[in-house]
Amino acid sequence: MIAIIDYDAGNLRSVEKAFQYLGASPIITRDPAQILSADKVILPGVGSFGDAMAKLQQYQLTEVIQDTVKKGTPFLGICLGLQLLFESSEETPGVKGLGICHGSILRIPETPGLKIPHMGWNSLSCTLEPHGNPNGRLFRDIPEDSYVYFVHSYYLKAARPSIVTASTDYCTRIHASIEQDNVFACQFHPEKSGSTGLSILKNFLSI
Repeated sequence: MIAIIDYDAGNLRSVEKAFQYLGASPIITRDPAQILSADKVILPGVGSFGDAMAKLQQYQLTEVIQDTVKKGTPFLGICLGLQLLFESSEETPGVKGLGICHGSILRIPETPGLKIPHMGWNSLSCTLEPHGNPNGRLFRDIPEDSYVYFVHSYYLKAARPSIVTASTDYCTRIHASIEQDNVFACQFHPEKSGSTGLSILKNFLSI
């Protein structure tokens, strides 16, 4: 069973439809028993860091997520779901994240000629990140410089480059995907990234 965590995030249905297209039968749920018993768990997300953490706490999901990760269940964070895995974000100072991974969520710096939020298609590099991991399981058979779809104003700078499996450039170097044991996450939206995104989700299903 694949569980998509329901905490009133905006892109639940598009994630559900992408997995259904791949032949999976995901459920959207906030039931702790269903999440803890799932074979794979997805934390999607659009919106603000502080509001999202408040919803996770309101629905008593923070400990469920921690326990799911500790069990070794393959876990995928998408967009805001990636950012929530870290300790905090410049978007809402003082609000603690899940703290499962270590790094900084920073505001994309203003750059002449480039708009914020970063919204659109950018190419991914799985090989150019210094000390990164070019063998990320999500990117098996994904060509270098493949394009994926981003919508965000804040970005990850991971504390440990070894967990970074893909990066991109937009105003700055953005850590676009990470892999830490059974935890995977993408700043971009694989469910909106055409055939490349579907291949990434298919790789997650195979883990």
